[in-house]
Amino acid sequence: MTSLLTDPLFYAAAVPAVILVGLSKGGLGGAMGFLGVPLISLVVPTVQAAAILLPILCLMDLVSLWNWRGTYDRRLLWSFLPTAIIGIGIGWLTAAIVTEGMIRFIVGAVAVVFVGRWLVTKLSGGVVRPSKPNRFAAAFWGVISGFTSFVAHLGGPPFQVYALPLRMDPKLFVGTSVILFAAMNGIKLVPYFLLGEFDSANLMAAAVLLPFAPLATLAGAWLVRRMRPELFYNFSYITVGLIALKLIYDGGVELLGL
Repeated sequence: MTSLLTDPLFYAAAVPAVILVGLSKGGLGGAMGFLGVPLISLVVPTVQAAAILLPILCLMDLVSLWNWRGTYDRRLLWSFLPTAIIGIGIGWLTAAIVTEGMIRFIVGAVAVVFVGRWLVTKLSGGVVRPSKPNRFAAAFWGVISGFTSFVAHLGGPPFQVYALPLRMDPKLFVGTSVILFAAMNGIKLVPYFLLGEFDSANLMAAAVLLPFAPLATLAGAWLVRRMRPELFYNFSYITVGLIALKLIYDGGVELLGL
């Protein structure tokens, strides 16, 4: 691990990854956070990248919880979180048989269809009207979000597939997602520990990167508070679409063995 901590390539990949994830955690373009694991995976194995990033995510969650305290939608939170916990449990139980490539491809494909529908409406001049809350849909996407969050830190796209069409106030949207993913990441610490992913090498790498986490998170929150709702949602949909294409590509490469 000493060689990794003195390797410039590690910092060239990991520092931008932490900054992007921090901006996302602060609420700016949630999909940007999904670049974290792929970027760090350029220099270390994917499983190790996820283990290094998880303690950093938890610190970002604490910063975001303080920054967005008192701002959340109780109904959305409690319709989504219980089944997300179930999804995390399913991910833990199936960790040995479900490949990351499979998850990336499926999540990317769902997100592309979701963003494509929004794009067609926008280009045709139609009005993007808010959807109504649906407990059954929230429960379904909660399971998917928890599962993909455990397997590959990809819980965001399923949440956004359900929550973005609700067209909530951006601050309320971000505050709710902050609580949701803080809870999910905290719960994930236990199975990650039991799977032996938190060895001294990974924890040391996480500790080196920690100082970048709160600054990037606060910067993301600062920007969100100054964005118009329409700009926030356009930016969010576009970033989800770009990351979805990246997920499909990465998942397809792994599934095809290229």
